[in-house]
Amino acid sequence: MHNSSEGTPLLAERSSSPSTPEHLLPAPSQTPTPRRRGGYQSGRRRGQRGSTALGRVSNFDRKWWVQRARYYVPITGWLPNYQASNLVVDVKAGFMVACLLIPQALSYSSLTRLPPAYGLYTALVPALVYGMLGTSRHLSMGPEALISVLTGTLVKGQLKHLYGAYSPGMPPADTVEDFSTAVASAVALLSGLFTFALGMFRLGFLDSMISESSLRGFISGTAIVIIIGQSRIMLGIAAASSVHSTPWNDFKFMLSHLDQTHVMTAIVSLGALLFLRLLRAVKSRFKATTWLQQIPDTLVVIVLTTAISWVAKLGEEHGVVIFGKVDGDLPHFRLPRVPTYADTKDIVSSAITITMIGVVESVIVAREYASRNHYAVSSNRELVALGVSNAVGSAFGAYPAFGSLSRSKLNDRAQAKSQLSGVVTASLVVASLLGLLPYLYHLPRGVLAAIISDAVISLLSATPGAVAFLFKVQAWSDLFLLLFICFCSVAASVETGILLAVIISLVMVIKRSNMPRIKLLGRSTENDNDFYPIDGAPPASHGTLRRLSFGSSSSNDSQDESGPQSRGNSSSGSLSADTQAQHIDGVLVVRIEEPLYFANAGQLHARLNRMEMYGDMRTHPSEAPRMNPTRAVVFDLVGMSDIDGSALEILLGIVHEYSRREVRVLFVRVCQGVRLRFEQAQMGSAGGEYDFTDIGSALLHLEQQLCIPSSS
Repeated sequence: MHNSSEGTPLLAERSSSPSTPEHLLPAPSQTPTPRRRGGYQSGRRRGQRGSTALGRVSNFDRKWWVQRARYYVPITGWLPNYQASNLVVDVKAGFMVACLLIPQALSYSSLTRLPPAYGLYTALVPALVYGMLGTSRHLSMGPEALISVLTGTLVKGQLKHLYGAYSPGMPPADTVEDFSTAVASAVALLSGLFTFALGMFRLGFLDSMISESSLRGFISGTAIVIIIGQSRIMLGIAAASSVHSTPWNDFKFMLSHLDQTHVMTAIVSLGALLFLRLLRAVKSRFKATTWLQQIPDTLVVIVLTTAISWVAKLGEEHGVVIFGKVDGDLPHFRLPRVPTYADTKDIVSSAITITMIGVVESVIVAREYASRNHYAVSSNRELVALGVSNAVGSAFGAYPAFGSLSRSKLNDRAQAKSQLSGVVTASLVVASLLGLLPYLYHLPRGVLAAIISDAVISLLSATPGAVAFLFKVQAWSDLFLLLFICFCSVAASVETGILLAVIISLVMVIKRSNMPRIKLLGRSTENDNDFYPIDGAPPASHGTLRRLSFGSSSSNDSQDESGPQSRGNSSSGSLSADTQAQHIDGVLVVRIEEPLYFANAGQLHARLNRMEMYGDMRTHPSEAPRMNPTRAVVFDLVGMSDIDGSALEILLGIVHEYSRREVRVLFVRVCQGVRLRFEQAQMGSAGGEYDFTDIGSALLHLEQQLCIPSSS
């Protein structure tokens, strides 16, 4: 049941671990022991040999289960073989990631409208589960900016139902907190189940269904939305009274209330942001300085600003909003549920959106760092690990968690050797829950907003380069798509942006797969047995050719043009500058370059009709027909290795239509599987002939039957 990509990690793991214990190696070949020369073995010895064979079978079963356990639960493979020499490196990497993760978890919780402790819960439980099931050694599991924004947008939208139920009064603070955490846990459970299902049904390839331009536009738009929201906090401006407003309205509200800026909050917050950006620039400038690269910048900012706030009494005497007292208990088990007054349909749709974004980001990051460090990851097993991590985490108060690019990059820079670094990070999160939070009492909340803004500014850093590249290569549709989705994310909402990104990407995929790859071939002016695509050649005149490339579709195509096996087929040999193609009067020679199935066969009839009228797909349909009446159609099926039932029915209809018009239909170079389908569908009775080995023999047959000239 495993595909080739699924089996690679296990093979790579075996080959890269020469010290693998003997009990984990494949079972030896079950070959019978030869008899000794000179007679039969005794009955006792034969009985011993039988019991040995049974023992081998039992041993083989045990080894099979061990191998499957190593495959589906990776910790059972890497932990028994863990080298003690890697422990120091993994602990160091885990500590460095924790120095970034803990401040981010506290900061991102504000994006979700949840208490800070829930950000740490999201950094704890999913990371522990992923450490057991994940195949990536460097992926850092936990809260992530985009996912936090999507979760916060859902919570904000559901809160209006709660406020509406208590109108004209206000719900108690405890009720609001319980409602918000229940919504976040419910969407985490659904997101985990959806991700798990994608992995179990081996749909890991879906991470490439969203185009790069759409994804970049959404990420850029979401980053701008986050900056707008965090800028208000850094300036100390009170939030808008509206529970449900668009990012554009929030931006206009902030601009109209700039006179209400809290000066001390702005100084502390913008100073922290400036410090982070300067330190990041210095690190980028001196990449070779090891000690500088290992400075935990976010942790340094938190420690310094907390100390300054405590000494200067920013909260008590200057009115700066501080972190305050937060309970730091460990998470408790509680089954997720959809709370009263919440809209289940909205939670499900948000879970689907979060799943798509989280899966794309996580799988891309896992693949990138696996490639850099020369080991393999399985997309499907990654989806299973991500899904189980979120499902289990939802029962402990976590909101959706996925892989983080910035933390994974730090983990790779720290040279983590295994998933143990993630377990170490989770252990430090536990320590922070039990002992760190009380020491953050004086931390200004504007500093957390500065940390978030610094992170999303890094997300925007790739956008100018992407825009410049698309402009350079004149990819106008991709450029428009990027800017359009970015604009919609800011003007409307992040849900609108991701919805448009997914819909437009799927429409583009469907459109391209819906058009069958077919080419109209013409006869070479230099050799009557060679055929090439006609690109814009009018009838009764010669069109300039371009060189063909068929890969390994047929053994004929790998031969030299002058070889006997290439005669009568569409050639891929070298062409002279004067070589041209000409239409064959009354005959369409059409090469089908891919398998036909229900999606791409629907447009086949319309494209053939257009070829009959104009001889070129690039001619506008408003032009007058320019081709002579068609007397025969020759289909070169060199690239059609398969055809499904729906496409076969469409092709039969086309052949029936041609037969009704007394147009001969011939198929050449039909592979064995397609030939069998033709026989089962009685293609011959419909009027199709498919016993020709090349185009030349088919045309020779037509010349004899219809008196078609050998050249024009």
